[in-house]
Amino acid sequence: MADRSRIQRKTDRQAKEAGEKTKDGKEVKNEGENVHDNGEGPSSELLSANDVTANDENGDLEVEPMELPPFEIIAGDRIDPFAFKFQFKNVEYSSGRNKTFLCYLVDKGNTANGLLRGCLEDEHAGSHAEDAFFTQCLSDYDPSLKYTITWYMSSSPCSACAAKIADVLNTKKNIKMSIFAARLFEFEEPEIQAGLKSLHKAGCKLRMMKPLDFSYTWDTFVENEDQPLNLWEDCKDNYEYYHEKLSDILQ
Repeated sequence: MADRSRIQRKTDRQAKEAGEKTKDGKEVKNEGENVHDNGEGPSSELLSANDVTANDENGDLEVEPMELPPFEIIAGDRIDPFAFKFQFKNVEYSSGRNKTFLCYLVDKGNTANGLLRGCLEDEHAGSHAEDAFFTQCLSDYDPSLKYTITWYMSSSPCSACAAKIADVLNTKKNIKMSIFAARLFEFEEPEIQAGLKSLHKAGCKLRMMKPLDFSYTWDTFVENEDQPLNLWEDCKDNYEYYHEKLSDILQ
């Protein structure tokens, strides 16, 4: 798909995406629905007198900068469906999506543990979900086993996380890894491109999530209440856009 045609698509999408913009990375639903308080979005009640002040001259409300709470990693088996639809949406403009969701599968081969499955979510700034995976989910690493690890991520790793993952793969040859990403994180930045190339060189299989991958992730990792995923209109077009960009970086 030509870049010129995408420019018009981007303009058209901005109006649609405006309904999904968030405050501090928390979800706001569009399509005429109200904000869902599912642990993702703050209600208006959270804007206390300490957060909002009045301008004496014109009476306008001014929101004071809010200090973010301490960083934490949230681990679990399933993702909230509203969070998934917002955070994993493969839009070209990812305003408000300032956290990472990481769904993982770990196959340790012929062991009693079988296939491990779970999700990680990082909040604010600090150690990222990618780093937390190795410290929390692979803390019992056994060099005698053969690991096959698959990640489904809301966005591709940053340069620092890419370097850490590449180091793991270069030093632990019994780990094979595949990463499927909904979006590419800041892919125009040289250090991000270098990080993705280092992952590729270390043997990590990097792929963009296809429409079928979104449906699989929904069925496997989301509290979907047996409801099917209705993919958004431009899911396939956006996959092709990101696939082309990733191919250009890794060639």
